[in-house]
Amino acid sequence: MQKFDRLTGIAAPLPIINIDTDMIIPKDYLKTIKRTGLGAGLFAESRFNRDGSENPDFVLNKPAYRNAEILVAGDNFGCGSSREHAPWALLDFGIRCVISTSFADIFYNNCFKNGILPITVTPEQLELLMDDAERGANARLTIDLEAQTISGPDGGEITFEIDPFRKHCLLNGLDDIGLTMEKAETIGSYEQDLAERRPWA
Repeated sequence: MQKFDRLTGIAAPLPIINIDTDMIIPKDYLKTIKRTGLGAGLFAESRFNRDGSENPDFVLNKPAYRNAEILVAGDNFGCGSSREHAPWALLDFGIRCVISTSFADIFYNNCFKNGILPITVTPEQLELLMDDAERGANARLTIDLEAQTISGPDGGEITFEIDPFRKHCLLNGLDDIGLTMEKAETIGSYEQDLAERRPWA
């Protein structure tokens, strides 16, 4: 899993509440178990018209936000069904951080397992960040995970809270497999001891 320490990038404003996982990645894209290629389907029903052409009004189709790495979104982001394809699609598109006032629990947990940082802020802080994100090409935010800060284009700074264990995992690029491999030596010793004590097993 890719480490997350410090990110400076374009922030796209998505002031919509209750964005569910079906909006993030429609069910038509759930036939694959590969984590790559799903970026093409991110917000597909909003990004594209029925004829397959781009919807010029959708924020990620606007020139200033095509390479956005941060989403500033409305309340209750990632609600709905518990599809892990949602964070896969965000990451494949290039989104490394989502900022909202609240997240659905399963989506929130899945983000950490895939190297995406979900940040919870207050409604007042979200309003300020949404204003920053609406600046087009100047909508650049800096996320410093170690310091737990968000810095805006005018130099303003917001602090955020994060569980220490999840912070450790992101800073070190540790998913569930990575965490297990940190204990490889202990696991190996246990397996060797078990084989010696119970060779018939």
